[in-house]
Amino acid sequence: MKIKYAVSFFLLFTMFAFGQADRRDQIKALKSAHIDAALKLTATESRKFWPLYLDCEQKIYDIRYNKIRPLNNKLEEKGIDDLSQKEALLYVIQLENAEEEIFNLRKKLINDLKPVIGPKKILKLKTAEDDFNRILLNKYKGKKD
Repeated sequence: MKIKYAVSFFLLFTMFAFGQADRRDQIKALKSAHIDAALKLTATESRKFWPLYLDCEQKIYDIRYNKIRPLNNKLEEKGIDDLSQKEALLYVIQLENAEEEIFNLRKKLINDLKPVIGPKKILKLKTAEDDFNRILLNKYKGKKD
């Protein structure tokens, strides 16, 4: 377990050493390595798992980038306090719809992964994703200080 965290921290430090270029790709590579280490997939599982997982992650990114981000930008420009109740409701509905799309994608991924890696590894995947996000957030916090 300590080795897994040591490798993750090493990879995170390496990522930040490369600067701003291709940050998203670097984070994706680090996340993949972290998940791979946590799940210990067989070759057969790996061949089936990664296409499903990466496709879902890309779709979620697209929703966040193309739907949620523009809404947040508009809210920031206009200011929440300056919205009418009707406008605020419209924003809430749009955000709910985008979040529901993400939820449905995650749900579909879990259903697709059940026969591929089984329920235990699905739980390990969730734990690995949470661990990675926590490591990344802690690294980000440390860099801002």
